[in-house]
Amino acid sequence: MAPCLRGIFQLNERIVLLGLCILLLGDPWPIAAQRSTGGKNVLRRNYTGKKPEVIQHLSQDATHYYGHENGAKIIKSSHFEYDYTLGRKITFFCMAQGIPRPTITWFKDGAELYQHRFFQVHESHEEANIVKSKMEIDPTTQMDAGFYECQADNIYAIDRRGFRTDYVMVNF
Repeated sequence: MAPCLRGIFQLNERIVLLGLCILLLGDPWPIAAQRSTGGKNVLRRNYTGKKPEVIQHLSQDATHYYGHENGAKIIKSSHFEYDYTLGRKITFFCMAQGIPRPTITWFKDGAELYQHRFFQVHESHEEANIVKSKMEIDPTTQMDAGFYECQADNIYAIDRRGFRTDYVMVNF
């Protein structure tokens, strides 16, 4: 076969393979999409609103630690997303179990939160191995929007749940 034809066949094979990969695995470039606005093509991001999937490769020790039968586990919590009205109260809830009973710590945007005049944490102990924690902010401001987490931990494991908040404006 002539060298120039061999190059064309190899190129066609690569295009066919790329097409098969896209069909089987999905679009490798889902971030950008084009839309027409007044004769101009504008690039915009497609947001799905889903939390990114985390693939963990745990060692045997880490698997034993995080999967320990007495480890801290959050068994109930608030919804993932919450829109609040400025000036009103927002409340998040976490309930965790473990032996020994876990402690719950609250975070906002990765920084630990400490109680102050407008931020309150209420804890109760349901049973010997269960703790409930309720975090309240009253009144709320624009600065309270963000990503909140409750973290339950004891000597055997750590578990976290996250909550995304944003404010809504109400026009009267």
